[in-house]
Amino acid sequence: MHTSNYWIGHFKTNAREKRIDWNLFPSLSAEEVKIILPSLQAWQLGETSEGKHLIAASTKYANKIGDPDYVEAVKLFIKEEQKHGNNLGRYLDGIGKTRIRKDWGDTLFRKVRYYNTNMEIWTLAVIVVESTAQIFYQALKDATDCELLQAICTDILIDEAYHITFQTERLATIYESKPEYSKAWRNLAFKSFFFLTSCMVWAAHRTLFKAGGNTFNSFTRKMIFKYRKTIKTITEKQQKEVSWE
Repeated sequence: MHTSNYWIGHFKTNAREKRIDWNLFPSLSAEEVKIILPSLQAWQLGETSEGKHLIAASTKYANKIGDPDYVEAVKLFIKEEQKHGNNLGRYLDGIGKTRIRKDWGDTLFRKVRYYNTNMEIWTLAVIVVESTAQIFYQALKDATDCELLQAICTDILIDEAYHITFQTERLATIYESKPEYSKAWRNLAFKSFFFLTSCMVWAAHRTLFKAGGNTFNSFTRKMIFKYRKTIKTITEKQQKEVSWE
């Protein structure tokens, strides 16, 4: 389990990494643009949040547990997500396509964020979205032969792996602090939310997922694997510890 100060150092170091050669030119066929554009625009919008509500929730949580460094780590996490949005936006500009301002999936997620001040729900939601993002950006990378887009996707995929660890560690800390009687319903709620959200993402972006070589069955298998590495790892660890006592 890493400290908040560790994550501050990680995000600051990672911000100095330059993995994208912007001297490359976008190279997409008209058919590729037709297939990837709606999803590319939607995810670009989703990566551009200011994160005000997440910062508010993390500040409330950090004050409660006495870890002010956590707020700084969250701010740097948000900044890294915004970098993804900026890079995707720059790519859209490069291919002469607009950056959209509204998408039903993004609108729904923003409404959930607006009313949520609970750090547990925040971390759970981010783990699910980041897990689907890993499959999405790999599919986007595989859907075309454009070197610039592939480099953008690779940069995001590297970042997302650390984001999931960052959020999973936090959710584990929160989960461990809960009373035993509440963990059973949390296990069911976590699992239901994880897979319901996953299905919504598939429904919204199935054309892009399929273009990247996924079927609904293969997408589901990948999400089951990600669930086991994140949420189930947390809940199983607790169950084993209780059984050993």
